[in-house]
Amino acid sequence: MAGSGQEFVDEVGRLAQGRAKARSLSSLRVLVPFLARYRWHIVGAGVALLCSSAATLTVPWALRGMIDHGFNRADAARIGHYFLLLLLVAVVLGLATGVRYYFVTWIGERVIADIRRAVFAHVLRLSPAFFEQTRTGEVLSRLTADTTLIQTVIGSSASIALRNLVMLTGALVLMILSSLKLSLLVMITVPLVMIPLLGLGRWVRRLSRKSQDSIASIAARAAETLNAVQTVQAFTHEARDSRLFAADVEASFAMAISRTRVRAGMTVVVTIAAFACIVAILWVGAQDVIAGHMSGGELAQFLFYAVLVASGFGALSETFGDLQRAAGASERLAELMRTVPEISAPALPRRLAAKVEGRVCFDAVHFSYPTRPDQAALDGLSFKVGAGEAVALVGPSGAGKSTVFQLLLRFYAPHQGVIRIDDVDISELDPIELRQQIAVVAQEPVIFSGTIADNIRYGREEAGGVEIRRAAEAAAAAEFIEQLPQGYDTLLGERGITLSGGQRQRLAIARAMLRDAPLLLLDEATSALDAQNERLVQQGLANLMADRTTLIIAHRLATIQKLKRILVLDRGRLVGEGSHAELVADGGLYARLADLQFASARKVS
Repeated sequence: MAGSGQEFVDEVGRLAQGRAKARSLSSLRVLVPFLARYRWHIVGAGVALLCSSAATLTVPWALRGMIDHGFNRADAARIGHYFLLLLLVAVVLGLATGVRYYFVTWIGERVIADIRRAVFAHVLRLSPAFFEQTRTGEVLSRLTADTTLIQTVIGSSASIALRNLVMLTGALVLMILSSLKLSLLVMITVPLVMIPLLGLGRWVRRLSRKSQDSIASIAARAAETLNAVQTVQAFTHEARDSRLFAADVEASFAMAISRTRVRAGMTVVVTIAAFACIVAILWVGAQDVIAGHMSGGELAQFLFYAVLVASGFGALSETFGDLQRAAGASERLAELMRTVPEISAPALPRRLAAKVEGRVCFDAVHFSYPTRPDQAALDGLSFKVGAGEAVALVGPSGAGKSTVFQLLLRFYAPHQGVIRIDDVDISELDPIELRQQIAVVAQEPVIFSGTIADNIRYGREEAGGVEIRRAAEAAAAAEFIEQLPQGYDTLLGERGITLSGGQRQRLAIARAMLRDAPLLLLDEATSALDAQNERLVQQGLANLMADRTTLIIAHRLATIQKLKRILVLDRGRLVGEGSHAELVADGGLYARLADLQFASARKVS
């Protein structure tokens, strides 16, 4: 599967390079690597399709025999043969249709599952810069709505289109054998059907693309609102957000109806044109029967084939619309898949030593976020942290503290300067290997749905039950976990909403403890906790920080007073360095921050 997913990414890149939008069904070629993987299933479906088509094309021949030979006394005994033939045709048609349905449905489900896996795996490798400019709901829409459209085509529409194409081709050949004169009339009238089909088809495709974009907007708004539902309710925004969502839904409905009108019009035009041609040709054939140039059975046979041709064109007009929509969906997936991660492994990555000490060095680092290119997040920042040393980063909002963490984790790359771990430039490392040496405890840790054990095991996937329990004990989390009815097997809701803030923090510490990485990043993990929870979390953090290089983003200065070294940042620059006492004595930014915080604490007390 993995190889197929990479082929999909490569094929998307080749097709998408150099053009903003596909102008035909060629966008569907990105599906070829996946389909090729299941060629024998496709062969089985093709054989079943040929069998069912051949059975259907046999019906007019039997009908001709019944009319010419079965409805007269001289050949009355032969009519039973034709009815037996029709019965045999029905059996073959039923079996072949069932086999074809199974194969094409299996192919559709399997291929779309592979595509979703490939797209999701690719999205997970994209840099945070991509998500700064793309809403999560938009990505989810492409993973769900767009892939569902493609599934419809692979598992249904494409099969119907191929069946009708085979039937149409076979019927055209047998029409010519039945009556060359009438067949020539059909050939002349075919362009009358094809011209509106091609013209309206391009219109349908443009509308389909816009319709899928509107569906993505709905998903994006819904995801954004539901992820912040407590804030929505707290600010009594339910009515307003409902109106905004309803407006998006109505806009999507209007676009879908526009597309439906065009498709309905296309069906009307094609159907009327096709059957008008049949009526005209039938009139000419009736004149030939009256003149004795052909029999009634031959005319009926030709008429049946003509109906198959007309119905084939009608069905193709329907499935062509589906193919146009799938092409639009493939195009949107192509746009997503050709997005190249800004951070990727070098061609020949360097390797860290077997035992990483955890020394950190920022050397004249400059960086601005993609959405704020004119605003420096770090402006020539330089500092060093020794192995096993604990250092705090302090400063006002926007000083660059979180940016230091973002760059250390290689979520972004500095525009100038070098970041080193153990004297190795991290840009020369595979980002995955780099991140395996880092553990993170965020201010608001992410808790996933699943069990408590699953959430702790997120730190190291292969960890066993004993290791998970030891990590929980070291993080001061075992106490509350063991009081739960199912203990470590307790299922947590989305984002761990059933746990308190302190419990979520201790689970995050246990996760970092289990990771056992030499470099630890702490984004003030106690700033929003009450005194009891803070004491428990501080106990877990103390165990976690032992013998590890630790960088701490400190919002509350009281939590870092015992550290020997504090770095003071302001507007991306290092403006102070020392212990709490030294920085307070020196005055400056840190002294002002300390005075504000401790003065406020004294007033509260």
